[in-house]
Amino acid sequence: MVAIREAGTSEQTFNRWKAKYAGLEADQVRQMAQLQEENLRLKKSVAELVLNKTMLQDVL
Repeated sequence: MVAIREAGTSEQTFNRWKAKYAGLEADQVRQMAQLQEENLRLKKSVAELVLNKTMLQDVL
């Protein structure tokens, strides 16, 4: 627990990360982070497309 305090992380955050990432290798964690980034990017793209569609429908 000393490492947690030195890193400036709360014990609650550590336990949440431990539950989320327990049993995963470092490359799997990196891949998960990349997938989450891609998912966020795709969600933004969909939101922009929906907005564009709505604006075009309003014009028509």
